[in-house]
Amino acid sequence: MSLQSIKNRFGIIGNSPALNHALDTAIQVAPTELTVLIMGESGVGKEAFSQIIHALSARKHNPFIAVNCGAIPEGTIDSELFGHEKGAFTGAVDGRKGYFETVGGGTIFLDEIGEMPLGTQARLLRVLETGEFIRVGSSKVQKTDVRVIAATNRELRDAAEKGKFREDLYYRLNTVPIRVPCLRERKEDIHLLFRKFVVDFSDKYKTTPIQLTTEAKNLLSDYPFPGNIRELKNIAEQVSVLTKKDILDEQELQKFIPERGGNRLPVLVGHNTTQPNDFSNEREILYKLFFDMKKDVTELKKMFIEILQNPSLANQASDVVNDSLMADLPISYNLQNNGPRNNHPSIMPHSYDKPVIMSEEEIQLHEEVEEEKLSLASMEKDLIIKVLGKHKFKRKDAAIELGISERTLYRKIKDYDLEDE
Repeated sequence: MSLQSIKNRFGIIGNSPALNHALDTAIQVAPTELTVLIMGESGVGKEAFSQIIHALSARKHNPFIAVNCGAIPEGTIDSELFGHEKGAFTGAVDGRKGYFETVGGGTIFLDEIGEMPLGTQARLLRVLETGEFIRVGSSKVQKTDVRVIAATNRELRDAAEKGKFREDLYYRLNTVPIRVPCLRERKEDIHLLFRKFVVDFSDKYKTTPIQLTTEAKNLLSDYPFPGNIRELKNIAEQVSVLTKKDILDEQELQKFIPERGGNRLPVLVGHNTTQPNDFSNEREILYKLFFDMKKDVTELKKMFIEILQNPSLANQASDVVNDSLMADLPISYNLQNNGPRNNHPSIMPHSYDKPVIMSEEEIQLHEEVEEEKLSLASMEKDLIIKVLGKHKFKRKDAAIELGISERTLYRKIKDYDLEDE
């Protein structure tokens, strides 16, 4: 079957090299039993590729089902895929067959597989490797004959490195990868798709198909289309319904093109984006910022205590302050005080010839600093334990996330006696 006949049969529009390569790969892998991983941004048409693979395979007369893993709650996805026994959980009044049981001999398309919980990923890996599964609440092993086609709009390799996706499952799914190009990578196809959509909508709404001027075509091609084909189709429908002209120029089309806005989200000043310092949620980011701020405040309090207890440090600080302030005074001030700046009376009095006797307020401040040290140490210990657990005690990964060297992390592990935890 030729490439063009496949496009005509499944409504694939476009002639870009990236699209043709993806289609060629799908056609070649379809007659085999290999697992396929379809990658691409949201809205590029990944499900159409799964249907092509199923329709050209030996399973084409058997069931095909598409499952959106991101749309099924974590607590019920195991039951949806593998079934459950009566009484397996609250509300399980009857036994139920899962998709892997009902689609025997056919193809199951797992869309957004990057959203699948880790526990379900382990069950899926067993199905892919042995063809076996167990219903929720059962101990009986069952066999299934299902071809799995998975799709994702995330980079699963990065997710696997961060512990958010099973690495063994990634390599098992990635037997044959197919990357579907986004519209930004196939600009030559944008106007072809737009033309197809406006013709379809003109038939639907009984209107005249809209045409674009050359400048309007260029405007459409230059737009990045973050929503890809789905977004282009929406724009075509809006134009078909709302415009009163048969030919749209650049100014008219601009009304239907969303404004390009930059990223206005706040960023962390000084945050090193080259390091994979990934936190699971905003609370942990705020926790780390608070920890750093508290550490700075403690250092300032500690410095003040040391100045009070050490006269020489106080004298040095006084000289530095005097020199800094006198440098900004006018020359007339220096002449009136009879001499160069460094002979002027000190702005900070040098009254530390005798040992300093700390007041009750100063003693209380010193105690607060010591208590804060203990509090910060406890917070640091908790943070290290949490990050080590997240990375399964891989010190290198934990050190990167904490923003410290591996040697420093090793020392802190020994200091906090965490080696046996």
